[in-house]
Amino acid sequence: MESLLDSIVIYFESINPVLGALYASLFTWGLTAFGASLVFFFNGMNRALLDGMLGFTGGVMVAASFWSLLAPAIEMSGGSVFPAALGFGLGALFIFGLDKILPHLHINFGDDENEGPDTPWHRTTLLVLAIALHNIPEGLAVGVLFGGVAAGIPEASIGGAVALAIGIGIQNFPEGLAVSMPMRRNGASKFKSFWYGQMSAIVEPIAAVVGALAVTVFIPILPYALAFAAGAMIFVVVEEVIPETQRDKYTDIATLGFIGGFIIMMSLDVALG
Repeated sequence: MESLLDSIVIYFESINPVLGALYASLFTWGLTAFGASLVFFFNGMNRALLDGMLGFTGGVMVAASFWSLLAPAIEMSGGSVFPAALGFGLGALFIFGLDKILPHLHINFGDDENEGPDTPWHRTTLLVLAIALHNIPEGLAVGVLFGGVAAGIPEASIGGAVALAIGIGIQNFPEGLAVSMPMRRNGASKFKSFWYGQMSAIVEPIAAVVGALAVTVFIPILPYALAFAAGAMIFVVVEEVIPETQRDKYTDIATLGFIGGFIIMMSLDVALG
């Protein structure tokens, strides 16, 4: 397993980092599609398992926010916390703004609990938009790290960027499933359920390439950009992911999933970063 991870890192070191950001985000998108594809084999999903997987998603995102984003941002600022604090706050405000202007519906929430402006859009569309909100900061995080490598910043490493992409890819698996399964239960065809499930991650490659290019062009913004992605991810975890796991009687399973996700992401970053 270790040699395989080493080979992946060596490959990404051999290509343009912006292209690496695209490939890495296509990988995370692919795992979302893989999760969504389970709708072809199953008609439903155990609620306890779904809550545990969503908790896992939250744990990965929180661990990635510190180990892969905030800690490097502080380090490359010479120990100053100001760039990290400012970027973190701006990232959270960015997703807060999107949360207010983009109609969406949280996983496990009722049809009358949609957020954002009133809209006649179908529940399916609102679910996809909710997952897309999850994926914007994840794509940015991957892109910004690869952009830091392209800019020659010593604190940004290919290993750290690959670790982040692997962690985000793993936690994207249940997100695709969380869109496709409810759609199937509501009577959509298997293909339509899969299609919408995988489309929820289409924003990741876009956000990754934009983040990588922005950092490459404006090198001084890197610590702010890393913290921006972290703030956006933490906002998503607290405002969306955690509430989605607290709607039923499986809160302990969700909490254990969160701990497991945190440990795995932390281990990946330490091993590869």
